Amino acid sequence: MTPFLLSQICIAIAMCFDVMTFQFKQRKHVVYCLVSANVLIGLHFFLLEQWTAVLLMAIAALRNTVSLYFNSRRIMFGFIGLTLIATAMTYQNALSLLAGAAALLPNIAMFSGSDKRMRILLMVSTCIWILHNSLAGSPMAILMEVLFLAGNLVGYYRFYLHSKHRLA
Repeated sequence: MTPFLLSQICIAIAMCFDVMTFQFKQRKHVVYCLVSANVLIGLHFFLLEQWTAVLLMAIAALRNTVSLYFNSRRIMFGFIGLTLIATAMTYQNALSLLAGAAALLPNIAMFSGSDKRMRILLMVSTCIWILHNSLAGSPMAILMEVLFLAGNLVGYYRFYLHSKHRLA
């Protein structure tokens, strides 16, 4: 089995976690799914030799776990700093910059006190990852991010828009 095929299998499994992520209302369930997906996505990027994205996924898994226990701006800025340093240290080409840009927004999102704000920031980040994965040539990663975005939009609608329509 080729590294590319293995990478696509990792993404297919990560996709399952991503689809589930935003169908939970409890933050800890959302974060557990995100961490599981981060690990699998990191393995996917490892197999594709996208070193910036590998390191950023490792940082994301750590950040998401830490965000369950601490909601500190200092920690958030620490993760922003780590993201910038990781991007600079592993810079290969424009894909590294896209990965870095996509990884910055979740640092703010995961330390946000608002589930609604977290979802919006993650949607913007996901759009950047879609572009990154398109340029990296990973069709399953593109599909995964599109499904992640769709799941986030459905969850956002269910929890924030649909409930307003029922009250009106």
